[in-house]
Amino acid sequence: MRKMKRSRNTKYASLTLLGNSEAAFPRSPGHAKIETFPNPKPARDYSIRLDCPDFTSLCPVTGAPDFAEILVEYVPDKHCLETKSLKLYLSAYRNVHSFNEQVINSILDDLVRVCRPRQMKIEGKFVPRGGISLSVSAEHPNPKLQNFP
Repeated sequence: MRKMKRSRNTKYASLTLLGNSEAAFPRSPGHAKIETFPNPKPARDYSIRLDCPDFTSLCPVTGAPDFAEILVEYVPDKHCLETKSLKLYLSAYRNVHSFNEQVINSILDDLVRVCRPRQMKIEGKFVPRGGISLSVSAEHPNPKLQNFP
């Protein structure tokens, strides 16, 4: 059998993680590479929703794991998030000691910086601990500061 050489579309040459079986989990979110690709319909407002049901970070006081479902919903502008790089980025939080509120706001800041969406909302639905469940959401742009259609 002859091996077929995979041709790489130059339009997507900047995507280094997708299709790379040797892509490793980053040591921390700061070491992660969040990749994007060109929005196929930049003139249209449409919504993209990504769901990460197995997110983990660590309590900054006890070191106990915090489990959550992370929801990312955004209206792209010029770029869309590439999902494998997002998966690797989110997995980097499993060794991060941080309060849930900080985690969600950091994710929003990082994703907005990389893909510059028209709108974005990050929601973390954390698994109950001690009989209390916690959900945190953060939005860009802040709807309280400007009109958010």
